[in-house]
Amino acid sequence: MRVEAYFLRMAQPALTISRPEPAVVLELLKPITWFAPMWAFMCGLVSAGFTFSSTNWLVFVAGVLLAGPLVCGTSQAANDWFDRHVDAINEPNRPIPSGRIPGRWGLYIAIAWTLLSLAVSLLLGVWGFVAAVVGLALAWAYSAPPLRLKENGWWGNAACAICYEGLAWFTGAVVIVGGLPDYRITLLAFLYSVGAHGIMTLNDFKSVEGDRQMGVRSLPVQLGVDRAAKLACIVMAFAQVVVIALLVSWDKSYHAAGVTALLAVQILLMTKLIKKPRELAPWYNGTGVTLYVLGMLISAFAIRDVLAGG
Repeated sequence: MRVEAYFLRMAQPALTISRPEPAVVLELLKPITWFAPMWAFMCGLVSAGFTFSSTNWLVFVAGVLLAGPLVCGTSQAANDWFDRHVDAINEPNRPIPSGRIPGRWGLYIAIAWTLLSLAVSLLLGVWGFVAAVVGLALAWAYSAPPLRLKENGWWGNAACAICYEGLAWFTGAVVIVGGLPDYRITLLAFLYSVGAHGIMTLNDFKSVEGDRQMGVRSLPVQLGVDRAAKLACIVMAFAQVVVIALLVSWDKSYHAAGVTALLAVQILLMTKLIKKPRELAPWYNGTGVTLYVLGMLISAFAIRDVLAGG
């Protein structure tokens, strides 16, 4: 009843637009955000020794759709619905505050996408379904009351990082193995989730004013923009340093050297980022984060070789 009352209280009045256009719905689902979990899912496949076959194509297609357009799309729709008043301050041109998605359509889309995600996850077996349930639960807990994890940047960023990186990687591995994967796969997925906590912090710089006004305690609000930027860089670098050490301990020196080279370039980019974090966060997302995810793939190939005895 508490959540239902919230829906009724927060629902927008009906607008002249009766239903949103398909292009606007796609904008709500934010395709640009799908890449990270899709990539992590593919890293999970690689790490578990995935090879294409007539049966594995279904796993690949269903898993990529689930990780990106479906579960990630659900998280975007739910977040925009529950954040529409914050977005009216920070980004009034977004689909919901601009009125291009009227009434409760944002909520309806988030619910429909949740159900569709669960249906598609059944194609991946029991483990795929369980992973989808966990991912969707995190997506709703991040934005919706009573938990609304995003109101505290420590918890909200952790939920996003786990969902976007670690859980997607773990899902890719688990659907291939058909059970719990080797602990080293899980460890890499966890470490890249830790680093992704810093990436999530970068995404909060654009909404500092609205977050302050609406009581959302993102890390840039709690720590200040400069300190939050430095913390994000430390977290991203620390996770990769641990990954490099593990790769060396597993006798994968060439892979470790590759991740080290990518990290060295990231650190150079970070020195520029911390000077103007609000202005340069989008730039770093397109440069430093790209290098970060390339390191994920190198690590996935390394653990695949380790498990294959190579």
